[in-house]
Amino acid sequence: MSAARRAHPPLQNGAGGDDGDDERDEEEEDGDEELEDEAEEEEPRLKYQRLGGSVPAILSTDAAASIAVADRMVALGTHNGTLHILDFQGNQVKEIAAHTATINDISFDADGEYIGSCSDDGTVAISSLFTDEKLKFEYHRPMKAIALDPNYSRNYRRFATGGLAGQVLVLTKKTWGGYHKKVLRDGEGPIHSMKWRADLLAWANNAGVKVHDMKTDKGIAFIERPKGIPRPEFLLPHLVWQDDTVLVIGWGTSVKIAAIRTDLSQGLNGIQRTIAAVGSEKYVDIVGSFQTGYHISGIAPFGDLLVVLAYIPDEDENEKKISTSVTPRQGTAQCPEIHLVSWKNDEVTTDALPIHGYEHYKAKDYALAHAPFSGSSNAGGQWAAGDEPLYYIVSPKDIVVTKPRDAEDHIAWLLQHDCHEKALAAVEAGQGRTELLDEVGSRYLDHLIIERKYAEAAQRCPKLLRGSPSAWERWVFHFAHLRQLPVLVPYIPTENPQLSDTAYEALAELYVINSQHEKALSLYAELLKPEVFEFIEKYNLHDAIHDKVVNLMLLDSKRTVHLLIQHRDIIPPYEVVEQLLHSNKTGDKRYFLHLYLHALFEIDIHAGKDFHDMQVELYADYEPRMLLPFLRTSQHYRLDKAYEIFAQRELVREQVFVLGRMGNAKEALSTIINKLEDIEEAVEFVTDQHDDELWEELIRQCLQKPEMVGMLLEHTVGNLDPLYIVSLVPDGLEIPRLRDRLVKIVTDYRTETSLRNGCNDILKADCVNLLVKYYHEARRGVYMASMDEEVHGNRVDDGSSRASERSSSVRALDIKSRTRCGARCCLCFDPLPIQDISVIVFYCCHAYHLSCLEGGLDLMRSNSNQDSDNESDDEDGSPSGGSRMRCVLCTTAAA
Repeated sequence: MSAARRAHPPLQNGAGGDDGDDERDEEEEDGDEELEDEAEEEEPRLKYQRLGGSVPAILSTDAAASIAVADRMVALGTHNGTLHILDFQGNQVKEIAAHTATINDISFDADGEYIGSCSDDGTVAISSLFTDEKLKFEYHRPMKAIALDPNYSRNYRRFATGGLAGQVLVLTKKTWGGYHKKVLRDGEGPIHSMKWRADLLAWANNAGVKVHDMKTDKGIAFIERPKGIPRPEFLLPHLVWQDDTVLVIGWGTSVKIAAIRTDLSQGLNGIQRTIAAVGSEKYVDIVGSFQTGYHISGIAPFGDLLVVLAYIPDEDENEKKISTSVTPRQGTAQCPEIHLVSWKNDEVTTDALPIHGYEHYKAKDYALAHAPFSGSSNAGGQWAAGDEPLYYIVSPKDIVVTKPRDAEDHIAWLLQHDCHEKALAAVEAGQGRTELLDEVGSRYLDHLIIERKYAEAAQRCPKLLRGSPSAWERWVFHFAHLRQLPVLVPYIPTENPQLSDTAYEALAELYVINSQHEKALSLYAELLKPEVFEFIEKYNLHDAIHDKVVNLMLLDSKRTVHLLIQHRDIIPPYEVVEQLLHSNKTGDKRYFLHLYLHALFEIDIHAGKDFHDMQVELYADYEPRMLLPFLRTSQHYRLDKAYEIFAQRELVREQVFVLGRMGNAKEALSTIINKLEDIEEAVEFVTDQHDDELWEELIRQCLQKPEMVGMLLEHTVGNLDPLYIVSLVPDGLEIPRLRDRLVKIVTDYRTETSLRNGCNDILKADCVNLLVKYYHEARRGVYMASMDEEVHGNRVDDGSSRASERSSSVRALDIKSRTRCGARCCLCFDPLPIQDISVIVFYCCHAYHLSCLEGGLDLMRSNSNQDSDNESDDEDGSPSGGSRMRCVLCTTAAA
């Protein structure tokens, strides 16, 4: 499978990067825009950035020749022989003047503590990066390759090198000083490349590639040079170890992957062993091999893929038979490309690199190096965070760093190609930083606005803007500017997040203009605007405050309580309580609940009866002084629950009250004595209970405390006999201030007795006098004249004159007479109101016709021997005259 050739990817200058060729880059990018439009662009797998820092300044006066990458640094060799140690941002850390001519190869040890280099000046230099240790070896012929033993510092400072002399030299430091030199191979032409991994050393010469086991000092395999490719002087061989057992070879247009084996098992990717060294314990499998349509200027592993730096030859060169001395014309070279391919040459992606001055470069002018990494860190095409490999593409005047694109790059590419929904889905799936959601959401909304999809944009705002107040406010004003605010109104949040007052006031004004007063009220309530109460009254919005109780309470609890109480028929108490209990807004909502229930209780003690249990607890928390009045008035709370609340809060008097109402008077009394230690209150409590046994309990409990006994003696005068209490005091019990208290008790008792006797005498005398007076008054009749007599004012005698003076009392008693005798004469039983017949009514409520009464009295006199002359005068001083009228029934009953 082949991938379409991609146009120049965007390159970013690193910090301090050279911007001098920006215009040329822009022209190159503009020239390739047509290619992008011809076919649908695939998402790239790699991203690129020019190495900045100190690199632009270095390459402005020199040219890059070679590069090597360690775990912590980068080494750059130049054509003037200087070795520059850089960090990964391109900042120079150290400079080593190692050679006087072009540096052809650089090698680090595994620890990154030593660095070796070789040059066309015939020297090999090895330097410590952290000490002043330096070594230099002269060979008088250009040296093209060097490889430090990975364990250089621990393995006798061993390294291998080679050059035009054609010898593969291995040098090892002697224990007594100096170096031992060993020639591994000679006479097969110049050494062009060399790489050392673990115990395996691989090098390439004119004949091909050889692998040597440095541990056993035996050759493992020889891989022949590909046929039909230019001489190594024009197309250098490139060797790279993917891991300890896999060697990747890129030479000319050929790629081979060699696996080092120690048994006869099947090779990687299902390819059988093809090359082996006779008599060796190890052998080599060629597990991958293919030809390219370009010249290879560098190769490196990319997980289970390969990164190939491709040099594209001229078209006329492709038509000709490739010779061993191909030299491209100056100034006509194409820009290099990065190919990402599988081991079977399936191309995944291809990127053209706009390297500065690429028109003048040859294939051997480029180099590719990568930072050490584990090939197993790639899984499913994704790299673990921090494990992404770095690749350095070197040309004489430019260095480009490339690495795999991450999730954020993927999202950015989707946005760039207007795939906003896919970008949003990627962010929501956890790809990239969370902050990207804001950027993706903003760009998505911008896209919808440009497309004039206002309703869809408004609908997506809650999801895209989430809880960002600033983002919401920006889009509220943007919609208002576009005159599309009505479509956004249903989605604007009033909390989580809460926007600025300005944003809501713009919205509230729109509601008022459109006569949507309830929605405007919601905003005012959320904004806690003081004028919300006037707004409610102005537009009669009492029905609309059902769900705004908490906000109104937070704004002004006093006015809110008054409003709720005044309109409790519209907003029932259970709604208010429900909101205050379950609201998630900040504020002391239980205190607001207390204020409301207290005000409701004062207006109507039964309106909130379902919440009296709750109110008991609220009073205990916020206003304990109101508990006793509430407990005495309400009948709708549970006594056991109330007692538990009071016990937890140590409200003793309230406990006593509840215990008394529960009928547990003894425990209540014990609480007063033991916790309050208030004998006066205990006596008052016992007195109110009217229970003799409780008095005995009071005495019993007080006898356990001498001080209580004395106090009891002081406060029980008039309720208990002090002598009885004293008689119960155990012998030997010391009662504080007993003498003074007894003296006071005796004095108070005498005074009380004297006052009581005096009061009794006065009471008896008053009772006798009043009884006598009542007796005489009750026996005296009241004369009621007939209608004619009342008109003319005639009086029968002195008795009737006294009856006339009390006519008002007669009328009052006439009502009683009717009740007792049924408005009939008590002798003849005829109705009292008879024409021209007077009526006599006594204080005993008996009434008679005057004629009947006189006849009755005469009959009584004739049958009785009583002497009425002894009664000369009435007690009230009225003179005697004529016969005294008495109630016949009462007189007869008394007789």
